[in-house]
Amino acid sequence: MTASRVLVLNSGSSSVKYQLLDMADRSRLASGLVERIGEETSRLVHEPLAGPGATGGRREHVGPIADHGAALKAVAAELAADGMGLDSPELAAVGHRVVHGGTRFTEPTVIDDEVLAEIRNLIPLAPLHNPANVTGIEVARTLRADIPQVAVFDTAFHSTMPEYVARYAIDAATADAYSIRRYGFHGTSHAYVSRATARLLGRPVEDVNVIVLHLGNGASASAVRGGVCVETSMGLTPLEGLVMGTRSGDVDPAVVFHLARVAGFSVDEIDSLLNKKSGLLGMCGDNDMREVLRRAGEGDEAASLAFAAYVHRLKKYIGAYSAVLGRVDAVTFTAGVGENAHQVREAALDGLAGLGLSLDPEANAVRSGEPRLISARGARVAVAVVPTDEELEIATQAYALVTQ
Repeated sequence: MTASRVLVLNSGSSSVKYQLLDMADRSRLASGLVERIGEETSRLVHEPLAGPGATGGRREHVGPIADHGAALKAVAAELAADGMGLDSPELAAVGHRVVHGGTRFTEPTVIDDEVLAEIRNLIPLAPLHNPANVTGIEVARTLRADIPQVAVFDTAFHSTMPEYVARYAIDAATADAYSIRRYGFHGTSHAYVSRATARLLGRPVEDVNVIVLHLGNGASASAVRGGVCVETSMGLTPLEGLVMGTRSGDVDPAVVFHLARVAGFSVDEIDSLLNKKSGLLGMCGDNDMREVLRRAGEGDEAASLAFAAYVHRLKKYIGAYSAVLGRVDAVTFTAGVGENAHQVREAALDGLAGLGLSLDPEANAVRSGEPRLISARGARVAVAVVPTDEELEIATQAYALVTQ
């Protein structure tokens, strides 16, 4: 029996998302979520999708789950109940989403003690995410020490950016001493979507230049030339770039000094303001685009202003990345807002006919879970909607590594 299954784990500070995939046919066998870990009201939702014991029925359990170790053991029990337990000889690897790989990790990596120590060393660059990623790795290693544990890094896809793009124009010695540079995030999504766009166009990925717009509560843009990232909007942290649900995106760095000197804000208060109380939420009180659109449609001035700022920033990046790439073959929308909010797509491309971008209004209005083109007939640049699949991308990279 050839081992072809990969369990993908995305460990957050109080949650674990997971999917079990069979890479023989790229099918999903099960998926689920454990949330509110460490609380009395912890919740596990498990959905078997295929496999020998799968019923297709969604199962939910509410009750205390003390820590990530207990969470992963509960996940293992749910999978075992469907005949797909972690002790299965068909399990080839566990793939872990790790947010920050720094400059050390630029490709998927089999985790050993040295690699795990390096991921811990990167915690200062991702203090909210890497600690939880480390915890998930540690627990999974105890459950199946005999199979490869593979780290797939959010930053890796963007490591191909030229040095003049990755560098901030600050004192070089200071930048080097404190690892200050642009890393970018959402890399697994940008990698998957850029390749899927090439397939949608029926062209080799090496021949396609695409601007990917990953628009969720967190949002980022990338310029991908022939399958290689040459520019992305997020930087040292996920704060830089587009207007997001709760993050400001680009601001004058002197805003930080002004708040400290004039308003007496501490560093932690400024961090919280820009990351958790800004973006759409800061401008209008809602970070859910559906609610922002509803309110704007009813004439709410604050929501209309927030939406206009969001769209304006998108247009700036589309224009800038068109200049960076020189030739653009496609602009692709993905993630929750990008896939579902046709108003955002329409507004973002309005007035960009000079860049070869125009929509088919009817195609744009269609809701679908399938990759599709929504550009007007004869448009010079294709416009696509491609549902992202970060779990499949992580599984694909992990399986390719362990079967080499």
